[in-house]
Formats: sequence, C-alpha cells, structure tokens
Amino acid sequence: MAAVCAATMSALGAPNARAEAPAADDSWSTVWRDDFTGAAGSGLDTAEWLYDTGTGYPGGAENWGTGEVETMTSSTANVALDGAGHLAITPLRDAEGNWTSGRVETQRTDFAAPEGGILRVEGSLQQPNVSAADGAGYWPAFWMLGEAARPVSATNWPSIGEIDVMENVNGRSSVWGTLHCGTVSGGPCNETTGLSTGEHACPGCQTSFHTYAVEYDRSTSPEQLRWYLDGVVYHTLTADSVDATTWSNALHHGFFIILNVAMGGGFPAAFGAPVPTDATVSGRPMLVDYVAVYSKPGSSPAPTAPSPTPTTPSATATTPSPTPTTPTTGSGDRDAYSTIEAESYDDQSGTGTEATTDTGGGSDVGWIADGDWLLYRDVDFGSTPAKQFLARVASGAAGGVSGLVEVRLDNRADAPVGTFSIADTGGWQSWRTVTANMSAVTGVHDVYLTFTSAQPNDYVNVNWITFTT
Repeated sequence: MAAVCAATMSALGAPNARAEAPAADDSWSTVWRDDFTGAAGSGLDTAEWLYDTGTGYPGGAENWGTGEVETMTSSTANVALDGAGHLAITPLRDAEGNWTSGRVETQRTDFAAPEGGILRVEGSLQQPNVSAADGAGYWPAFWMLGEAARPVSATNWPSIGEIDVMENVNGRSSVWGTLHCGTVSGGPCNETTGLSTGEHACPGCQTSFHTYAVEYDRSTSPEQLRWYLDGVVYHTLTADSVDATTWSNALHHGFFIILNVAMGGGFPAAFGAPVPTDATVSGRPMLVDYVAVYSKPGSSPAPTAPSPTPTTPSATATTPSPTPTTPTTGSGDRDAYSTIEAESYDDQSGTGTEATTDTGGGSDVGWIADGDWLLYRDVDFGSTPAKQFLARVASGAAGGVSGLVEVRLDNRADAPVGTFSIADTGGWQSWRTVTANMSAVTGVHDVYLTFTSAQPNDYVNVNWITFTT
C-alpha cells in the first residue's frame, strides 16, 4: 500500500507542506481534532472513527439516499493514511466497471454549539485532482449529520439537520455549502436541495490544500451559520430564514462529522453526470490534512424567578409502557457532579415514573413528549464551571419521531444552556448515555430538564442526569 500511495502522490504532484489548524485565541477551546499521523497504508484509529460500508446504512435508504453508485469499504485501498500526515479517501474502478470508495464518521456525535457560544468545524483538504474532462461523477464531501440520525440509520433526515462544510462535483473548480433541514420534500428548507451557498469559485482546490470551515454562532440574534473558505466568509445563513422549530430541530443538538468520496448520484447529475463515464479516471483521492472542532463559550443566562405555573401535561402522548407509578419528589441541595436520579424531581409536568430494567434498577421517568418538563431544585455546580451534561436515555419512538432534551437554569422560559436530540434507540428500555456540551455553569441553580419535539408523540425515557467539567 505504501508503494501505491507513493505512486498516487507522484501522479498528483507533491502536495503543499502539511497545513496546521490556525491557532485559536484564548476565547476558543479545542474540542477535538485529528491530524492523521501514522504509517503509510495504515487504517484510521477506530477509537475516533467508524467506517460506513456497503451501499447504505442498515435499514436506511438505498445508495445512501442519494443515488450514488459506489460500494463503500473499510479497505486500505480506499481509506488509508498516506504516511505524510494525510488521510486519503480513494475511489477505485475494477475491471468490470464497478466502483468502490470510502466513507468514515467520527465516533463522537456531541459536537454542539454551546448556548450563547460558537461551534467551529474546520478541515484542510485537497479535493480529488480531477477536472471536467476526467472527473464526471466525483463527489467529495466534508459534512455533518445531527446525532439523532445514527440510532435510526438517518431515516429522520433532514429534520435532524445536515451541515455540508464542503462539497464538490464533477471536477469543477468550486465548492458548495448547505444546510439541510425541515421535511424530506420541499418544506421550509427547499429539500432536497437545501439552503445552499450556491456554487462558489475555488481555484486550485483540486491541486492544493485549502481550509473549509463552518461556524454555528449562537451568540448573535438571530443565530447564524457562516461558511468559510481559507478563512474568508463567503456565505451567511440566519435563523430567521426558517421557522424557529425547524431551526431548533436542525441545529440545537450534537453532530457527528463525515468524510467521503461518492461516485455519481443526484448532485453530480444536476451538473450532467448522474454516473461516472468511460472517461472518468479511477484512483484520485481526496486528501485530508486535519479536521478540528473548536468551541467558544457563551454566558450563562442571568437567574430569574422560577415560573410559578406548570404547563398542562401532553394530551396526545402515547403510552410506552404500563401505567405510571406515583411520582416521588426530591429534597433539594443536590450535587451537580453526582448522579441525579430522574424520578427524584421536585416538580414535573406531563410525565410518569415506572420500573426500569437499566443497570442498577430503580425507576425511570417516561411518557415524555413535547412541552413536558422536570425540575430539580438547588443543584450546586460549585466554582469550577460545568461544561457538559450527561443523560441516561432510551426511546421506542416510531420512525421519524425525535425530539430535544434540554437543560435550562432557574426559569423554564429561559434559553437552554445545553441540548441534545434523541430518536429511537431500539426500545423504551434500550438505554444509552448521551453527552452534550453546555454553557459554563457555576453556583447553585434550579435545573429544568425540558423536552421539545415537532411531533406530539412520546419520544424519550430518562433514567438519570449528571454534569461534568
């Protein structure tokens, strides 16, 4: 494989010296990054990445939902480090004309903009070195999907949000960025086209490394998504472009990152190449120098008096399990960094408790739908800022049903300080621990766990929550 990589690099011409991520100022923190160091021909670190293989997610849409024609593999012929600090994703055509390529995702799904802060996802990439003459069907991409896509094989797309940081097709000297959201056909986000930057010129992007980035800025009003090429903003999309529910469902949660080179499909077809042609060259990789995630914290909301009037329980909630038991109440004076059992709330609306089969037994809180909430009084975060919250959750929601789990401080009407989305996990007692970024929080607060969904159905059970620094 080392020899193959060397030959490929010779054919392409030597790339520029490996770029480094720009140094972040003191207000930014590095959440995660990969510089793709390792021996030529070696695979990715599977503690950080997972391989998508075949022609679609198990149980998901065929041909990845886009009509592309390649089969994705975990072979180092398609996905490998080049020994020079780059990841190479290489599409290959066999003697029968069949294409293979590579598609990889971060293991982490919690890359989220903190309430009142900014998330920046950035990478340095060289697009496949093809042109309009020999690049028909090439479709390299650097993009993100909302975390709730993973448990359900992206069958809840596009409502859970897709942010395309960089896409290119057919060897054109250009780049597109897009937000996909809303409903699967038409709707507020003009699907399946999405809310796009349009084609933006990118001279030399097939022959040298360039930096592509998206910032999701929650410190502005209205919130913004900004697309960057080599550090320069070339498009801005604001929250008032769509209704508040569509924007929230698409963006107020964690994401995972995807790198892939597809062959053929709807996007190349829009520019005349639905499938690769006989002139399409095989073996031209997309090279990735680094991928990095940065975060800039926001300010915690100023404490206000708790809302005196609870909301009405959801009348349309479906029953995930037998009749709920009588709820218990908490006693206050809680440690934010210890496990807070969900059923130990001080007040609630619309929920019920039941016995759980999760590790440790006890009870969980279920029957949770849009507008429901739980209150935990006097939670002490101390003087060291908490920056993440964890929740033990399960869902047996029907396909396409998902929602948000939100943390709010002191007043249920204030904006969330942290959020993640959840969809079907395999059953109402199929538990997983979800971690989400949040605004830095210190001191003692009443904590509201609130629940928001675009559908009326029950969508989550909660066993416990806790916080980390």
